[in-house]
Amino acid sequence: MPSKLFSPLQFGPYQLTHRVVMAPLTRMRAAQPGNVPHALNAEYYGQRASKGGLIISEGSQISPSGQGMPATPGIHSPEQIAGWKAITDAVHAKGGIIFLQLWHVGRISHSSHQPASALPIAPSAIAAAGDAFTASFERVPFETPRALETGEIPSLIESYRHAAANAKLAGFDGVEIHGANGYLLEQFLQSRSNQRTDRYGGSIENRTRLLIEVAQAVSEVWGADRVGVRLSPFGVANDSGEEDPLPLYTHAIKELAKLGLAYLHFIEPRASGAGQAEVDHKDVPSAAELFRPLWPNVLIAAGNFKPDTAEGAVASGNADAIGFGRLFIANPDLPKRLKKGAELNPYYRPTFYGGGAEGYIDYPTLDAREAAE
Repeated sequence: MPSKLFSPLQFGPYQLTHRVVMAPLTRMRAAQPGNVPHALNAEYYGQRASKGGLIISEGSQISPSGQGMPATPGIHSPEQIAGWKAITDAVHAKGGIIFLQLWHVGRISHSSHQPASALPIAPSAIAAAGDAFTASFERVPFETPRALETGEIPSLIESYRHAAANAKLAGFDGVEIHGANGYLLEQFLQSRSNQRTDRYGGSIENRTRLLIEVAQAVSEVWGADRVGVRLSPFGVANDSGEEDPLPLYTHAIKELAKLGLAYLHFIEPRASGAGQAEVDHKDVPSAAELFRPLWPNVLIAAGNFKPDTAEGAVASGNADAIGFGRLFIANPDLPKRLKKGAELNPYYRPTFYGGGAEGYIDYPTLDAREAAE
């Protein structure tokens, strides 16, 4: 039987030759000072590009205040744009397609990352449980953030618009808005982190407003068919989680569907928090299966997929493509390996965040391994 995972897919204006997507992966290897993408990053992404394959970049802060972890790249300075251009060139040289993930972490930051050492911003002055990464890679408890004033929100939306325009200058093929994992847009969505009383808080419609306005602004830059959104309706990462996610996310997805976006990208709940530890949450729902009927365009699902479960999700119609994270870290030629049914390299978690070439660009390809045998 032909593999659905390796069948073509119309993706906005692009034609994917397969449905194995590289999911966004924070790696903390931008050059300092300035959080600038550099040659090492270009090699990493170039290794993982394939003809007609989609890469979604690591989250990139839309502004200096959007940063929450050390050595994460931005998309707000000329140097960052130039650094990303070398990366998009490397991906395009192999026939790949690459979208930039637009990121603002909100309260999941620390004053050591912020301009003038200010407090991080958030919808409400409610600290997240857990520990922040400081600028020096230390772990300390999250600070209580500063609640955004209503009058500041238009400039926040403008930061997303400006970052989207910078992504175009950097040669990307589109952008993904990060609305998942407990970061700023999800903080606005969820009642536990949003206790505002203005038009951005209270009702589900109000809490969804910022996400929709950001998606509209970014679509004005790119065209909706080059814009995606990532959500984690049942996630618990970074002290997130809505008590009853169904009404909130049903409304948000219906409103996003009206915009004609290229795709929706779900993090499946069984993988929530997988960046920090090995997890496989049991007895949890499937976001893709539940919300598929509400979404008319491409749906990407990510989170603890294996070759067989990925094939099954696409064959069932619950997802159109599958995002792989940790397997892509360890297997730069992951689509080729999956298509051949080849053995996969194991990943090495201690090198996920920070450092240099080790655990980043030194995982062997199938061709290199076979040549050595």
